[in-house]
Amino acid sequence: MKNQPAPPPDAPTAAVAPGDAADVTGGAHEQPAALLPRAGVMRRRPALVWAGALLAVLVLLAACTAAAAVSISRRQHRHGGAPSASAARGGCDAFAAGRWVVDESYPMYDSARCPFIRDEFACARFGRPDTGYLKYRWQLDPPCAQPRFDGLALLRMWRGKTVMFVGDSLALNQYESLLCMLHAAAPGARTTVSPASGKIDPSYTVRFEDYNVTLVYYLTHYLVDLVAERSGRVLKLDTIEQASNWLAADVLVFDSWHWWPRTGPTQPWDFIQEGNTVVRDMDRTKAFTKALHTWANWVDANLLHTDTKVFFQGISPSHYRGEDWGASAKKTCMGETQPLNGTGPYPGGPIPQQAVLRSVLAGMAKPVYLLDFTYLSQLRKDAHPTKYDGGIFAGDCTHWCVAGLPDTWNVLFYGALTGQF
Repeated sequence: MKNQPAPPPDAPTAAVAPGDAADVTGGAHEQPAALLPRAGVMRRRPALVWAGALLAVLVLLAACTAAAAVSISRRQHRHGGAPSASAARGGCDAFAAGRWVVDESYPMYDSARCPFIRDEFACARFGRPDTGYLKYRWQLDPPCAQPRFDGLALLRMWRGKTVMFVGDSLALNQYESLLCMLHAAAPGARTTVSPASGKIDPSYTVRFEDYNVTLVYYLTHYLVDLVAERSGRVLKLDTIEQASNWLAADVLVFDSWHWWPRTGPTQPWDFIQEGNTVVRDMDRTKAFTKALHTWANWVDANLLHTDTKVFFQGISPSHYRGEDWGASAKKTCMGETQPLNGTGPYPGGPIPQQAVLRSVLAGMAKPVYLLDFTYLSQLRKDAHPTKYDGGIFAGDCTHWCVAGLPDTWNVLFYGALTGQF
């Protein structure tokens, strides 16, 4: 990304090095020694023993504190910000503390039996020859407990409710994966699709009739309004009138960023407007930040005193530059069949706009759970449709195969919904 935003208020500070902590402890040792009684050798000796023991304890505590600081700093570097909601709530960061392992019981369902997968995600349908990408499970490190997905339990939990995914095609990616996981859990359940054509304009709905559960996808690339006016197509950073369509949902999952950097023929707007100011362009990260604040203000104004659960999908990475994972600059995801595995930071670093998202969410009154999929998805250079997408994108290193990586997103989503971490 060319746009590099300034560090947000919650950016991590440098960890204290073990040597520095030991020096601080050494200074603290001098004060008890100065207060020792001076009335003879026999009185000084027990106090000196006590002071020596105190010094040893303080040095040990300092070393533990420094080690913890280094560990936290390493995890924050993976994220590009403060620990995620799961880390803050339970001491377990399910989105960073893990690795990809082969699990022969995967995939979680047969994509050929799922009626909801669009061509752009249907890698198996269009002949992807390898199947290894289907076999990887996100294995959490201790003390995290491995989340378990129970589709029937989720359908029962959502009985009588509406669940809505709001955003661009990465939200659609997760939505269709979840539909397949629920369908696999209840293959005989009656479903109704609206519209019957499957066209998204601007929404698409699947209803599991036997459970009275409605799942909706609502298409919006920017969350804020994009309006056709006489002057042209105007992206309005401070209005969000379309949000009235989201109020009926009991669970909301949002995403944005993928379309913000677009220029040229694929850019769907001609002007950007904020208040009475209209410009032809501006720094895209700055525009994204303004739009996120508009969205956040709407959530706080309309959902704060409701039972609506709100989630935000972490920014989904693409794999068009091999240098991001240690390959040549000309390498893309094409032909990749294995994830990048390791316990350290992603070589390409965090996505800068993820820090912007974290900062905005941290300032909201309504709790919003960040589904921080970014880091674990950065490792999955093997999981994109590439050319196996029905010829829609011809070399797609942005979206993800279904079945595939988005199933892990939904396992973690389920874990967050049910308080597993």
